[in-house]
Amino acid sequence: MAALSSSFSKTLKSEGVAQDFSPRALKIGITLGLHREDESLWVNGIKQNALFLAMAFQNSPHAHDVVLVNTTAVAITSALAWDLTRFPTRPFAEAKDDLDILIELGGQISPEQTDYLKARGTRIVSYCCGPEYVQNIEAMIFRRRLWDTIFCNQRYDALWVIPQVAETSQGFFETLRRREARVVPFVWHPMAIEARASGLAHGGEYRPTGAPKRLTVIEPNIDVLKFCLYPTLIAERAFREAPESIGFLHVLNATPLATEVPEFIGLMTLLDIVKAGKASFIGNLQTPQVLAELTDIVISHQWGLPLNYLYLEVCWQGYALVHNAHLCREIGYFYPDNDIEGGAQALRVAIETHDLAWEDYRDRQRGLIGRFLATNDDLIAAYDRLLFDLMGAAPAP
Repeated sequence: MAALSSSFSKTLKSEGVAQDFSPRALKIGITLGLHREDESLWVNGIKQNALFLAMAFQNSPHAHDVVLVNTTAVAITSALAWDLTRFPTRPFAEAKDDLDILIELGGQISPEQTDYLKARGTRIVSYCCGPEYVQNIEAMIFRRRLWDTIFCNQRYDALWVIPQVAETSQGFFETLRRREARVVPFVWHPMAIEARASGLAHGGEYRPTGAPKRLTVIEPNIDVLKFCLYPTLIAERAFREAPESIGFLHVLNATPLATEVPEFIGLMTLLDIVKAGKASFIGNLQTPQVLAELTDIVISHQWGLPLNYLYLEVCWQGYALVHNAHLCREIGYFYPDNDIEGGAQALRVAIETHDLAWEDYRDRQRGLIGRFLATNDDLIAAYDRLLFDLMGAAPAP
């Protein structure tokens, strides 16, 4: 990579002229980067994000025509986890000539593909849904290779950033991509978890057991944003006060930590819940299975990523969620910041009261989550405004 310049050039300004645009149905592409012909929706949140965003556009009163655009060479077959009739999926080469807007979300387009789309007048949006600032500084500090070469596209017509990513990464995106960003609504829908849980008992929804509570921590444990240590300490504090109320603690995505990392092993051996044989540190399982088979209460902690599909999945299915995600503080059992005793208190409330009105809790959670749904009229209208503003603005150079 060329040496970094000591000066910073001014943000590029379009020389084009804004145009009148009358709202109408648009042809919209949303990128994916498939790695397998039978790719699961549970590999990460990107595939679900693309589907939910597509659904919001489809639900517009303008009935936008939406296609998922694969940017890799992986073949598109019926083995994919989504309905190709409901969510048409095409290779870039087949979709490129019939788009008003391409939203780069799950797969990056190349400089040549950018040139082609710009020449056709297609608007290009960078939909930023990853905490890239944190990922990059961790790569630099801890020598975690993210890429061998980097292409940072600076020809987007718009940057759209979801709220939980904006807190750490908005300035990062704006500076390197030379565009001002707009924070856009977070979109979710229960279609994925309901489909995966359909074969599980009670559709994977919560049911009281009358037994001491099973606690679970489902953090990915791949960076500082969502790590299992504080949730485990919250469980420990509650266990010290009322050990008879807790049946077991499962900590997922933690096998390497518990078998290879002396610092983690040493700290865990200090905990009463571990000494009592009531904790396990296991591998990766899909969330619907964990909820239906292993847990009553999920404990979570985030640091700079205060909204996540996990929170909505847990609460939609009626499970108690103890969390500190302030962008959805109205759901579950909230505690602030890094307040471990506050988390333990919220956990004790969940243990003692959740089953007294568990059906009301589930119904209330679904009502509160409604503002994030791809079927929500206000959310759909907000995205229509973004689309039409984009089409009415002068294209980027």
